[in-house]
Amino acid sequence: MPADADLVREAQSGDVHALGLLLARHQAGMRAVALSILGHGPDAEDAVQEAALIALRRIGDVRDPAALAPWLRTVVRNACRMQIRTRTPVPVGDLEALAPPPRGESDLERLLDRYAMRDWVWHAVGELSPDLRLVMMLRYFTEVTAYEHIAELCAVPVGTVRSRLSQARAKLSEALLATASRAHDDVAALTDARRREAEETLRAAHHGSFAQALAALWSPEVEVTWPQGKRTKGFDYLVTAMERDLGDGVRHRLANVVAGRGVVIWENDLINPSDDPFHCPPAVVWVNFLEAGRVRRVRLFHPVR
Repeated sequence: MPADADLVREAQSGDVHALGLLLARHQAGMRAVALSILGHGPDAEDAVQEAALIALRRIGDVRDPAALAPWLRTVVRNACRMQIRTRTPVPVGDLEALAPPPRGESDLERLLDRYAMRDWVWHAVGELSPDLRLVMMLRYFTEVTAYEHIAELCAVPVGTVRSRLSQARAKLSEALLATASRAHDDVAALTDARRREAEETLRAAHHGSFAQALAALWSPEVEVTWPQGKRTKGFDYLVTAMERDLGDGVRHRLANVVAGRGVVIWENDLINPSDDPFHCPPAVVWVNFLEAGRVRRVRLFHPVR
């Protein structure tokens, strides 16, 4: 049986099997710590799930691979203490604070850049239901992080967003364990492909062939929900709106693409002409839902900056 230190090094290199084995190996010990602090009940299980997610995000911070067990116990204790203080679910954005700080300088953005696109992270996200997957993708991998904005984009109450994020944390930790014995998709390659599609589509719009570009990728019956709640069918109205904005001097610049199973999110900067700086909001998010490989539904949203 491989030692913890060997598995930690493999997990830090992106080996999903190694990470799954580590969490499975230490799950009982992590649960014992939570039970000793919180007693039997859902709070203890939540603390273990949060600790698993922190391991997913922060495995690169483990500087002594042989000391994984005490590192995990510290994570669980911190999660339990947070629950005791608040008696409310820990917000997703606060999970990073529960991990013991690494020795030396730690840059969260650097860690996310290094690990967020690992295939095993995205495979675990891909195991979630579409509703749970969408809130996780928005919360973790786009600038639409406020619960209120996620709620508006998903057309659900804020309480539903909180509930879905809580469910997603639980299911993500379970899905992570399940990935230990399965192959996973190359999500980095998928994201690159979706980014190229987005770039080509926007380039086509700026060159007067937006309709042809959409026809190649979208269903002719696509349903579009606009920021104000208006709904249209087909892409004629969208093409007209895009051509009108471009004619007025507005330019779309692709800022980010997040791709998962059945959903692709575009984040675009809107660059207004100098003589009309408030023509459009500064940005727009496109949430594209795919069926059979083609965009079937689109929801547009203007994030507040």
